[in-house]
Amino acid sequence: MKCTNRTINLFIILFICVLLLSSCELVTETVTETIFYRTDPGELIMDFENRQFNRGFQIGIPFTTHVAVTSTDVPMDGIYFGGEILAGALFSLNNPSVLYGYNMFEPLYPASTTKVMTALIAIHYGNMEDMVVVSQNAVNFGPYAQVGGLRAGDQLTMGDLVGGLMLHSGNDNAVAIAEHIAGSEEAFVQLMNERAHALGATHTNFVNSHGLHHDNHYTTLYDLYLIFNSLARDQRFLDVITLPYVTARITNYEGEVRYDNWYPSNWYNYGYIPHPAGVTVLGGKTGTTDQAGACLVLFNRSANNDYYISIIMGAPAREYLYEHMTFLLSHGLRL
Repeated sequence: MKCTNRTINLFIILFICVLLLSSCELVTETVTETIFYRTDPGELIMDFENRQFNRGFQIGIPFTTHVAVTSTDVPMDGIYFGGEILAGALFSLNNPSVLYGYNMFEPLYPASTTKVMTALIAIHYGNMEDMVVVSQNAVNFGPYAQVGGLRAGDQLTMGDLVGGLMLHSGNDNAVAIAEHIAGSEEAFVQLMNERAHALGATHTNFVNSHGLHHDNHYTTLYDLYLIFNSLARDQRFLDVITLPYVTARITNYEGEVRYDNWYPSNWYNYGYIPHPAGVTVLGGKTGTTDQAGACLVLFNRSANNDYYISIIMGAPAREYLYEHMTFLLSHGLRL
C-alpha cells in the first residue's frame, strides 16, 4: 500500500512539472514574438499586410503572381518614347508582365504621384471614419500649390480626405492625413519610405507626403509601378479612384458646415479628353512640377476586361503627356 502511494505521488509531481514546463514555453514564445515585432517595424508592416491588406480583389483580376519582374527596359514595335518624355511603361495585371518599358530605372522626381504612397499608408493605418482636425501647418502652402481649400480648424472624415487627395490632388489633404496618422509629417514620411522599400521600391526616397519638389525626393517609374500595383489589388483604393467626384462634408472651427466637391485631376476621368480607343481609364494619379514635368499613372480596363497600369513621367507639357498616353494605350493594347 505504501509503494502504491509513492507511485501516485510520483505521477502527481511529474504531472505538475509538465504543466510548469508547458507554461514556461508558452510565456517564452509570447515574449519572443512581442520583442521581435517591437524591434523590427518592417516585419510588423508585412504582418499587417498579410492580415488586412490583401482581402481579395472584387473587380475580378485573377492574380497568380502579383508583380511584373524585370531588370531591363522592354521595347514594343511601334512605340518609342525617347526625346522629351523621360520615362514610360505599360504593364499587364492579369498576367503580370511588362508590355513596354522605357527608362524605367532612372531616378526621377514624382511630383504629386507621390500621393499614391500617401494613400497607401492612409488605407493601411487609417480609419476612414475618423474625424480629422486640419492644422495650420497643413494649409501652409503658397498661392500656386494645388490645394483642396481646407482651412485651419476644419474637421472632415479621413475618407473624404483620401478622396480629395487622389482625385483633386490636394496638398493640404496630404499633410492633414499625415499628421493625423503619424502625429507629424516627418513621422509619416518614415512610414512611407519603410513601406515603399518593403514593396521592393528600393530606389525611392520620400521627403514629404505631397510631392512638391525637393532635391532628395525621388523615385523611378518601376518603383512607382510597384507601389501602385500593390494598391490596384485593394478594393478600398479602387473605390476611391473610380469615383466621378467626392463631396466632402467639412465643419469649420465655429461649427458651420460646408460641402466641397473634388473632381478628378486627370483629363480622361474629368471628361476633358476622350478615353483611348478600346480602353476605359478607371482612375489614376497626376503629378506636375517644373522639375518633374507632367506625370501620370493610370489604372485601365481593355475591351476584353483585362487590366493594365500605364505610366508616363517627365512630359514637357500636359497636352504632350495625354497625347502620348493615348497612343501608348490604344496602340499597346491592340498588339
